[in-house]
Amino acid sequence: MADKTAPRCQLRLEWIHGYRGHQCRNNLYYTAGKEIVYFVAGVGVVYNTREHTQKFYLGHNDDIISLAIHPDKIQVATGQVGKEPYICVWDTYAMQTVSILRDVHTHGVACLTFDSDGQRLASVGLDARNTVCVWDWKKGRVLATASGHSDRVFDLAWDPFQANRMVSCGVKHIKFWTLCGNALTPRRGIFGKTGDLQTILCLSTAKDEVTYSGALNGDIYVWRGLSLTHTVQAAHGSGIFSMHACEEGFATGGRDGCVRLWDSDFKPITKIDLRETEQGYKGLSVRSVCWKADRILLGTQDSEIFEVMVRERDKPVLLMQGHSEGELWALDLHPKQPVAVTGSDDRSVRLWSLAEHTLLARCNMEEAVRSLSFNNDGSQLALGMKDGSFTVLRVRDMTEVVHIRDRKEAIHELKFSPDGSFLAVGSNDGLVDVYAAGQRFKKVGEGTRSSSFITHLDWSRDCRFLQTNDGAGDRLFYRMPAGKLLSKEEVKGIHWMTWTGTLGSEVNGIWPKYADVTDINSVDANYSSAVLVTGDSGGLVKLYRFPCLKKAAKFKKYIGHSAHVTNVRWSHDLQWVLSTGGADHALFQWRFLPEGCMNGVLEPLLQEGYADSNSGESDSDVSDVPELDSDIELEAQTNYQRQVYKEDLPQLKKKLVGSLKRQKAPEEGLRLQFVHGYRGCDCRNNLFYTQTGDIVYHVAAVGVVYNRQQHAQRFYLGHDDDIISLTVHPLKDLVATGQVGRDPAIHVWDVQTLKCLSLLKGHHQRGVCALEFTVDGKSLVSVAIDDCHSIVVWDWRKGERLAKAKGHKDKIFVVKSNPFRLDKMVTVGIKHIKFWQHTGGGLTFKRGIFGTLGRQETMMSVCYGRSEELVFSGATNGDVFIWRDTTLVKSIKAHDGPVFAMCSLDKGFVTGGKDGIVELWDEMFERCLKTYAIKRASLFASSKGLLLEDNPSIRAITLGHGHILVGTKNGEILEIDKSGPMTLLVQGHLEGEVWGLAAHPLLPICATVSDDKTLRIWELSTNHRMVAVRKLKKGGRCCAFSPDGKALAVGLNDGSFLVVNADTLEDMVTFHHRKEAISDIRFSQDAGKYLAVASHDTFVDIYNVLTSKRVGICKGASSYITHIDWDSRGKLLQVNTGTKEHLFFEAPRGRKQSINLTEFEKVEWASWSSVLGPTCEGIWPTLSFVNCSSLTKDRKLLATGDDFGFLKLFSYPSRGQFAKCKKYVAHSANVTNVRWSNDDSALLSVGGPDAALMIWAREPAGHKESKVVDSEESDDDADEDGGYDSDVAREKAVDYVTKIYSASIRNMSGTKPPLQTKEVPVEERLPVSRAAPLPEKLQRNNVTRKKKVVEELVLEHVFGYRGFDCRNNLHYLNDGADIIFHTAAAVVLQNLSAGTQSFYLEHTDDILCLTINQHPKFQNIIATGQIGLAPSIHVWDALSKQTLSVLRCAHAKGVGYLNFSATGKLLLSVGVEPEHTITVWRWQEGTKVTSVGNHGDRIFVVEFRPDSDSQFVSVGIKHIKFWTLVGGSLMYKKGVIGSVEDGRMQTMLSVAFGANNLTFTGAINGDVYVWREHFLVRVVAKAHSGPVFTMYTTLRDGLIVTGGKERPTKEGGAVKLWDQEMKRCRAFQLETGQTVENVRSVCRGKGKILVGTKDGEIIEVGEKNAASNTMINGHTHGRIWGLASHPTKDLFISASDDGTIRIWDLSDKKLLSKVSLGHPAKCAAYSPNGEMVAIGTENGEFIVLLVNSLTVWGKKRDRSVAIQDVRFSPDNRLLAVGSLDSAVDFYDLTLGPSLNRIGYCKDIPGFVIQVDFSADARYIQVSTGSYVRQVHEVPSGKVVTEPSVIERITWATWTSVLGDEVVGVWPRNMDTADVTCACVSHAGLNVVTGDDFGLVKLFDFPCSERYAKHKRYFGHSAHVTNIRFTCDDKYVISAGGSDCSLFVWRCQ
Repeated sequence: MADKTAPRCQLRLEWIHGYRGHQCRNNLYYTAGKEIVYFVAGVGVVYNTREHTQKFYLGHNDDIISLAIHPDKIQVATGQVGKEPYICVWDTYAMQTVSILRDVHTHGVACLTFDSDGQRLASVGLDARNTVCVWDWKKGRVLATASGHSDRVFDLAWDPFQANRMVSCGVKHIKFWTLCGNALTPRRGIFGKTGDLQTILCLSTAKDEVTYSGALNGDIYVWRGLSLTHTVQAAHGSGIFSMHACEEGFATGGRDGCVRLWDSDFKPITKIDLRETEQGYKGLSVRSVCWKADRILLGTQDSEIFEVMVRERDKPVLLMQGHSEGELWALDLHPKQPVAVTGSDDRSVRLWSLAEHTLLARCNMEEAVRSLSFNNDGSQLALGMKDGSFTVLRVRDMTEVVHIRDRKEAIHELKFSPDGSFLAVGSNDGLVDVYAAGQRFKKVGEGTRSSSFITHLDWSRDCRFLQTNDGAGDRLFYRMPAGKLLSKEEVKGIHWMTWTGTLGSEVNGIWPKYADVTDINSVDANYSSAVLVTGDSGGLVKLYRFPCLKKAAKFKKYIGHSAHVTNVRWSHDLQWVLSTGGADHALFQWRFLPEGCMNGVLEPLLQEGYADSNSGESDSDVSDVPELDSDIELEAQTNYQRQVYKEDLPQLKKKLVGSLKRQKAPEEGLRLQFVHGYRGCDCRNNLFYTQTGDIVYHVAAVGVVYNRQQHAQRFYLGHDDDIISLTVHPLKDLVATGQVGRDPAIHVWDVQTLKCLSLLKGHHQRGVCALEFTVDGKSLVSVAIDDCHSIVVWDWRKGERLAKAKGHKDKIFVVKSNPFRLDKMVTVGIKHIKFWQHTGGGLTFKRGIFGTLGRQETMMSVCYGRSEELVFSGATNGDVFIWRDTTLVKSIKAHDGPVFAMCSLDKGFVTGGKDGIVELWDEMFERCLKTYAIKRASLFASSKGLLLEDNPSIRAITLGHGHILVGTKNGEILEIDKSGPMTLLVQGHLEGEVWGLAAHPLLPICATVSDDKTLRIWELSTNHRMVAVRKLKKGGRCCAFSPDGKALAVGLNDGSFLVVNADTLEDMVTFHHRKEAISDIRFSQDAGKYLAVASHDTFVDIYNVLTSKRVGICKGASSYITHIDWDSRGKLLQVNTGTKEHLFFEAPRGRKQSINLTEFEKVEWASWSSVLGPTCEGIWPTLSFVNCSSLTKDRKLLATGDDFGFLKLFSYPSRGQFAKCKKYVAHSANVTNVRWSNDDSALLSVGGPDAALMIWAREPAGHKESKVVDSEESDDDADEDGGYDSDVAREKAVDYVTKIYSASIRNMSGTKPPLQTKEVPVEERLPVSRAAPLPEKLQRNNVTRKKKVVEELVLEHVFGYRGFDCRNNLHYLNDGADIIFHTAAAVVLQNLSAGTQSFYLEHTDDILCLTINQHPKFQNIIATGQIGLAPSIHVWDALSKQTLSVLRCAHAKGVGYLNFSATGKLLLSVGVEPEHTITVWRWQEGTKVTSVGNHGDRIFVVEFRPDSDSQFVSVGIKHIKFWTLVGGSLMYKKGVIGSVEDGRMQTMLSVAFGANNLTFTGAINGDVYVWREHFLVRVVAKAHSGPVFTMYTTLRDGLIVTGGKERPTKEGGAVKLWDQEMKRCRAFQLETGQTVENVRSVCRGKGKILVGTKDGEIIEVGEKNAASNTMINGHTHGRIWGLASHPTKDLFISASDDGTIRIWDLSDKKLLSKVSLGHPAKCAAYSPNGEMVAIGTENGEFIVLLVNSLTVWGKKRDRSVAIQDVRFSPDNRLLAVGSLDSAVDFYDLTLGPSLNRIGYCKDIPGFVIQVDFSADARYIQVSTGSYVRQVHEVPSGKVVTEPSVIERITWATWTSVLGDEVVGVWPRNMDTADVTCACVSHAGLNVVTGDDFGLVKLFDFPCSERYAKHKRYFGHSAHVTNIRFTCDDKYVISAGGSDCSLFVWRCQ
C-alpha cells in the first residue's frame, strides 16, 4: 500500500525527566500557583509537586538557556540560543504565549530580568558585544540597547527602588546602568582596595543603591552606588552561582554544594550543606536557588531539583532528576514492565518507571554508556560502552555478570536475540560480534562486511538472521550466529522482531527527497498500529505510517528536544514512546493516542502555533495535491523584482549629472485626467466603495477614486512604482495601498483630500501583496512578497511596527482580520491556511487541520462568519471550506474553478470565481440564493465600454449602495444591480504589454494595440470609454491612422500587418513579408499615398496604398527599427534603430541619404516621434532608456516616456545634455508610447507592464496645480549659487572631531614622564637628620593665611559663547529674566540682573546646538546636542538641571541642529555626518520615529512650523525642502523657484515662519526668500548685505527678527526687526566697533532683542531706544594660550590667537579691557608688583605694557618664531622669554624700555613650553616639547645637572607639567594625549592640570607617585591650553583651546 498520507494517531508529551543545570543559573522558581517553573531542552516546564504533573510550553525552536519570572509570579520570560534567537513571555497557568521579542540578539539570550513593576524586561545577548536590551515587552518594542561588556555577562538585575537603574555583572566586572530616553549608560563598579578585581557571577539589588554580588572566590561583595564598600569573606567555599532576593532576605547557592540564607541586611541566618545530606554526593554544585517562606528550591549542575524545608534542612527532597552533562544515546525498554532504562556519557545507568514518572534505580559505571539492551525476560541488561567494551548486569540487584572488551571503538548498538540466547554487539569499528548468553557470553561469530560504523541492529523473529545499518548507508543481512552474509534474494520472507533501522524500502518515506543519510538517528516501528516513530538531528520526533514506501511521506511532527534526538523506542505495551536528547540529555515520555481512542475528533495539536514551528510539509492528511490552476500558477511565480529600484535613483543620478549648464524646462504642464485600466490580473480584493459612494481601485502606480455619477476620476499619485494591494478603512474614508520596491512603501491616504496620512516602510522587501485594517481601524496588517512572506502589524498612525512574523514559505494571497477579536487574523495562500494570534511583538499561528474532509488546497479568498471561530475560505478547486477554530468542518462546491473573491454581508456571502459567475449565499453556505453570470447580454446601455468576453474571471467583489461591484481579470469594473442588469464602468487592456498607440488626425479618439491580441478604439472626450474592440490573431506593437482617419494600419508581432476600416475594424488588406515583429507603421501625409512599415528585421518596407504593392525597401540599418517619421512632402523618412542610429531614407525607393545638420534643421517633418538627433539630445536621462517621444503641432513641446515610468515634458528643440524638464509619475515601469491628441489639448500615454492608457490634460503656464509634480532634476546646478561667503564656506567644510580622537595640541615628541627611567645618583645622600631640612619646593606667598588644601573645584563662571559655527543657540528663559546659551561642553544659564551663572554639565564633548521647548506644558525644557561618534541629545529641565531623556543617535560626528514641535512632544535633529540625516524623536519615550539620510551637503537648520507637529522645513547648502511627517515616515517637496524674478536655488542659512503657510528663508547672498507652501512667491532683495545667518519668529505678534553679516552703516545694521510679511523693517546698530558685524543668533523677548555674534559676544538691544548692552564677552575664534593672574587683585589676563589680550575682573565677572595686537598672542605674565604685563606673540615679538594705561612700555623682536612663555623674575629685574627656537632669552628691565638681552639658555632639547623662576631669581626651570625638564642658571643660562642642587631650589611658581614632583599627573591613557598645562597653588599643596581630553584635574602636590589619585572636572572641549590659580587660591582659571572659553572654578 503506497499511502503517503500522515498517520491518524498522535503523540502527546506526558513527562520530561531532566532539568538544565549546566551552563545556566537562576532558572528555577516557584509560581503563584505554588508550582515550579524551569526548563529543559527547548521546553518550559511547569511542575506541580503535589499532584506530580507537568505542563509544557513549546514556543521555542532551540535550547532555552535563560528564564526570568514576572513579579506577579504567573508570567515568565524565557530566552533561547540560535542564529536568530527570540524571547518568549508566557503564562504559567494557561501555557499561552503572551509576547514574542525578536530581532535584537544573535547567538543567544543569556540573561533575562523583569523590573519591579513588571512593565519592562531586560535581556543580555551572547553576541561578541554582549548586547544589553530593554524591552517594553507587552508591545514587543525595544526601548534601549547598548553594548554590555567585552566579555560574558552572567547576571542582570533592576534596582527595585529606582525605576531606571540596573546592575549587571560578569567576567571581571560589575556595571551600574542608568536608562534615560533611549540611552543605557553604564558606569563600572570601582573595586578599589576593598576587594580583588574578579569575576562576579550573580547579584541582587536592595534599597539605597546597595548591591550584593557573589564572586568567583566565594566572597560576597557589597556595593553602595559604584563603590565596593565591604566584603563578606568566604560566604561559600568557591564560586557563588546563584543569589535570590525575596521578602525574607537573600539566599545564595554555590559550587561548594551549600546554600546560605541571609536576612535583609545580609546577616547570616543559616547554612545548608547538601553534600552532607543523605542524597548528597561529592561534587554537588548548586546552580539555582529560590526561597519562598519556609521552602527552598535548589537546582544542581547535575540536573537535579531539590526542595528543602527550613525546619528539616538535613532532609532535602529530590523532586526531579535527569542525566547530567554528556551526551545521552542509550535507551531500551523492559520487555514485560512499564520501565525504561537509559545510559549516558555521565557514566550512569538509570531505570525509570513509566507509570509513576519516577527514577527507580541508578547505577554508576566506570565508562560512558552508549547503548543498552534488555534480554527477553528482562532479567539481564547489556551495556555497550564508549571504550569498545560491553558489560552485562543482573537487573535484580544491578550486579555485574560479565565485562568483555574486544573492540577499541564505541559500542553504538547491541541487542539480545528474541529468545535471549545470543547478544549481537555492533561497534564503531564496523564489526558485529555475536556472543552466546548461555556460555558466559562466549564469542560465537562475527559479521565483518560493513565499511563503516554500525548504527542499528535488528533480529528476525526466529533468531536466525540479523540486519545491520551502517554509517555509509549500507544495509546488510547476516545468518546467525556464524555471521555469513545473505544475498538479497534470501532475505525476502524474513519477519523481523523489531524494526529500528533507518534503511530499507519499508522506511523509504522517512527520508526527504534530498537528505543526508545521517539526519535520522533512530526509528522504531509499532507493527500493531502500523506506525513508525523517528528521531532526527533537527530535534524532531515524527510519526509516519509503517511501512512507508514512497519518499517524502507525510508525517506528524513534535518539537521539544532542542538538538539531536538520539534514540526513540516504543514501550512494551505500546502505550508510550520514549525519546532521548543528545545534547539536552533529557528523557521525554510521550503518550501514544491511537486512532480509535479519540472518537474521530482530532485533538488540537499542541505542537502548532508556536513561534515558527514550521511543521514540515505535513498539515494535511491527504496526499497527492491536485493540479494547480494555471492563473494561480502564473501568479505565484510573478516576479516583482526590478533591475533598479526608483528609491535608488537620486543617489545614482547625483553621481552622473554633475554641474552642467542645462536648458530650461517648459512653462506649461500636464494634469492626469483619466486612466483606462484596472489591475485585476494578479491582484484581488482591490476594489471598494468609499463613504461617499465613489469607487476606489488601482492601476499602475495610481490610486484611482472614481465618481460613478460624473464618470470622473481623481488620483492619488504618491507611489513611485506598481501598486499591488489596496484595502479600505472600516469607515471607508481612508485607503491603504502597497507597492513594489526594494523597501516597498505602504501609503495610507484620505479619499477626499488625497493626502497621505501615513507612510510605512522598513520591514518588507520586494513588494506588499496584501493589506487589511483591523476592525477598529487602528492597526494595519501587511504581507510582503519576500522569501518568507513576512507579516507585519502596524500602528499606522504612529508608523510603528507592533509585530512581525514569517508568514509562510509560499505566497500568501489574503490576510483577513477577525471582526470580533482585534488580536486574531487568518491568512490563506498556496496550499495553506493559518490562524494567527498577535502576541506582544510577535505573531503565533495554528495551521488549519484538514482532517479527512478535504485535501490541502491552495486558497485564494477568505472571510469570517457570524462568530469569531467561523471562517470561510475559497479554494482553487471551486470549493468553499468552512472552518471552526482551526479545524475544517465542511466543504461546499461553489464554483467551477478557483473561488477568487469572497465578501461577507450582514446575512450571508457573495463569491466570485474564475467561471465568471457571482453567487449570493446564506450565512452558512447552505443555500445559493442567486447567481449572476457576467455576460454581454446583461450589460446596460449606459455602460462605459464593451465586455471583451462572456464570463470573465472575477478577482474582486464588494457590496454597497444596493449594488455588487465586481473587478475582473480582464481589467473591467462592473456594477451589478441586485435585480440583474450590469453596468461597465471602467476598463483597460488585459495582461501583456501595450506599445501601439495612435491618435485620430481629426477626431478626439485614439487606437491602442497590445500583446493581449486586441485592437481597441477609445473615446477621449468627457465620455472616456472604449467604443470598439477587435480580437487579433497575434499581439501587436504599433498602429497608425491614415491622414483622413478612415483607415487604421496595425503591425503585428509575427511580421504581418493589416489595414482595417477605422469605423468597423474590418480587414481591408493584410500583408506578411517579415518574420519579426512590426515595430512602427506610418502613412505619409499627402492623402496617405504611401505606408511605411518598420520591422525588427532591420528593414523599412514602403507600400503604395492605392495599388497595395510594396514599392521600396530601406536597407542599411544595423539593428531593429524603433521609430519612423515622414517629412511633410512624403519624400523623406527619418529612422531610429535599437543601436541609436539616426538614419534617413528617400521614398518611395528607399535609398539611404546622409543629411548634414543645417539641412536637417530645415526639413519639415509631418510627425516627430524620434528620440535621436541634435534637437533632442537633452531628453536623455542619466540611467534610463527613452522609449518614445511626441511633438506638438506648434513644435514647442516635446513629450517623452522612459523605462522608469516617467513622462517628461521638454522645450523643443532640446539641445545640450540633461535638459531640464517637468516630469510626472503614474505609470509604474516602462512608458512605451506617447502621442498628442488631434488638437494637442491632451497627451496620451501607454504603459508597458501596467497595460494602462492614461489621458493627460495640457495646462497653461502659471497654473499652480501642475507644479506639484515638478521637475526634480533642477536642483543641483552650480551656476545658480548666490555667491560665496567665507564663513559659510568654512562651516560647510568643518570636520567635527570627537575629543577622543583629537590629536595632541602641541607637537611633542619623546618618552612621556611616567615611562622615563630615573638615574639614581652615585653618591648616596646623607641621612636626613644630619643634613639641613630640604627647603620648601615652592615659595609660600601669603604666609599669613593658613595653609589650605583645595578639596574641590566648583564651576562658577564661564566667559565665552559658541557663535563661530552655531546658530540660534541663545534664548531667553523665565520671561527674559535669564538667558541660556552654550560654549564648549557646558550649557550656561545666566541671570541677567545678578550676573550669576549656573550650568548643565552632562555632555561629554562640545555642544553644537541648543533649543527651547516653546509649549507651556514643557516650560524650561531644553534640548542640546553634541559632537561624538555616537553623539547624544540631552533633553533636560533648565531649573532643576535634571536630565529627562538622553537620545543616542546615529548622527555619527555630531548633532548640528535641534528643534521641538508645536506640542513639544516631538524633537527634530539633523546630523553633521556625511549623510546629514534628519531624525524625528518622541523624546519622552526615547524612541526614534523616523529618519532620512542621503543629503550630500550640510543642512544648517530644521524647524517645525510653529503650529504643527507634522510639517517642518530644512535648509542648507543649495537645499530647501518642505517636509511632512506622515505616520512613521517623512515625505518632502523641494522648494520650487518657478519664474519669480531674482529667484534662484542657492544656499539657505535660516528659516522663519508666517501665517497662511508662509515660510521665509535667509540666503547666502543676503536675500530672504518668501515661500507659500513649497512655491517661491517673492524675494526680499538684500535684506542684509551679507549672508542672513539667523531668523526668529515671535509667536505672539508674528514679527520676524533677522541677523546677518553686514558692515555697520547709518541706515543698515546686522540685526533687523520686520513686520509679519517682511515688507518693512527697522535696523539696529550693535556698536561692537567692528568693521563687519556677523550675527549668528537672534531671539526676541519683552521689548528686547538678544543677539549672539560670531565673535562670541552676547548683546541685548532695546527695541524702543535701540540701545545695545553687551552681556557676555569672550575671545573670538582661535585658541587662548596665554593666561596669568594678577599677583594681588582678583584680576586675570588672557591672550589668544584672535590677536587680542583681555583683562577680566573676577569679582564682577566682566571684561575690563581688551587690546588688539595685530598678531596672535601666545603667552602673558604679570610683573610681581602687578604694574606691568608682558605678552609674547606668534611672530617672535614680545611687548611690555603698563597695566594702568595699557600703553606700550617697550617691545622687542629677537626671534622670528612664536614666543611660548614669558616670566618676570620675582625681584622684578629680569624678563625671561621662551620661544619655539628652543631658547630662553633674559632681558634686563632695570635698564629701561630698550630691553637689552643680557643672556640666554641654550642646549634646550626641544621647544620651550613653560618657564618658572626660582624664588631667589638665580635659577629658571624650563619644560620642553621633548618631555624634558631642565634647570638653568640665571642669567648665564648654564645647565644645572647636580640633583643635590636642584633638590634644594625653592621655586617662585610652578607651571611645569614635567619633573619628578608632578610625574603623577600623567594619566594611563596618555599615549593618545598630553597633559598640556599645570599650576601649583600658592599654598603649595595642590596642583591643577589641563589636558588634551579637555579635563581639568586636581591633585595633591607634590605628586610623585605614578598615576596619582585625583578629581576630574568636565566642561571644556578638547584641549585645555592653560590653567592658573588666582592670587589667593580662591579661584582656578582654565583656558580652552578649541572652545575659546575661559572657565572660572571656585576652590573649596
